Amino acid sequence: MTNYALASSTWDDNEYSAIQRVIESDMFTMGKEVAEYEKDFATFFGSKYALMVSSGSTANLLMIAALFFTKNESLKLKRGDEIIVPAVSWSTTYFPLQQYGLKVKFVDIDLDTLNMDLDKLETAITGETRAILSVNLLGNPNDFTRMNEIIAGRDIFILEDNCESMGATIDGKQAGTFGEMGTYSTFFSHHMATMEGGCVVTDDEELYHILLCIRAHGWTRNLPKFNKVSGEKSDDPFEESFKFMLPGYNARPLEMSGALGIEQLKKLPDFIETRRKNAKLFQSLFSNHPYLSIQQETGNSSWFGFSLIIKKNAPYTRAELVKLLSDNGIECRPIVTGNFLKNVEVLEYFDYEVSGSLEAAEYLDENGLFVGNHQNEIVKEINLLSGILCG
Repeated sequence: MTNYALASSTWDDNEYSAIQRVIESDMFTMGKEVAEYEKDFATFFGSKYALMVSSGSTANLLMIAALFFTKNESLKLKRGDEIIVPAVSWSTTYFPLQQYGLKVKFVDIDLDTLNMDLDKLETAITGETRAILSVNLLGNPNDFTRMNEIIAGRDIFILEDNCESMGATIDGKQAGTFGEMGTYSTFFSHHMATMEGGCVVTDDEELYHILLCIRAHGWTRNLPKFNKVSGEKSDDPFEESFKFMLPGYNARPLEMSGALGIEQLKKLPDFIETRRKNAKLFQSLFSNHPYLSIQQETGNSSWFGFSLIIKKNAPYTRAELVKLLSDNGIECRPIVTGNFLKNVEVLEYFDYEVSGSLEAAEYLDENGLFVGNHQNEIVKEINLLSGILCG
């Protein structure tokens, strides 16, 4: 019996009506609903452009791919270029980097914020570094002021994997909009749910046009008449509809997902507010726990979930803690992949190095887990957790 689930549904008649609207239109592939959602998404997050795709993972893939096709030399990547990443994230943060032949440099995390350790980032940067792929973990944004200070005067740019941190802000600016591009996920357990889905945001018009092109087969069909990929499109739809410019994918979202996104985005401010209220209760109960440490906020977290890291003096192991939670119907998970470097089989395919040591990532990997946060009030569930772990 589940007493405290990892996630829960937030759909109501608005979402089911949106699905029915698509059914009645008999248009299930990407169309006007997706276009409206993209416009709403860009407006909400304060970005010039938003591109909806099939998942947060494909958002990361297209974000990296677009940098290989840009004509802007300050942003252009080529095979062998070095990109710095934190050692803790989801697998599809890293896989596009391998797939495009980039040199991946792993940097340790900070055990308090769970994001990249910025002191170690500063040490890791060399003359070979081209970009930093920052990951905002479990709702918590990076300190981008410090990160920009570190790269000031260098030919280095920032990208953001914000798939776990939709709605997080620093000084009123949305996480996901601090880099040249940022990615979001709307999978079921995330801040909004559109079945499957993701977004890429950018203020760069050329990158946006490249994304439009490579999202659907690399053709020009979805580009505006005057664009920064093909220049000026011809007026012959027979020819133009099947003109291919870039080696693209089919990463298009379903029209149903776009319609759901329109409705979910209206609810997002309340979702984030509720997540933060839940977090305040969680913080009040666990901030001074004798055996467990919790994530420290940078800016205003949107609290994807609640991490618990066992302190060295704890009288129990993680395996014992997992069993205790499971026996009481509390779902828990590792903190994303833990230390990704433990996946030695897949790393055989990577060109990578580790900057310094990874003590924090290794400690988190062996001693960390997280429980869910929800878009609705979970006072009872958090108190249950506290009763078991703080009693």
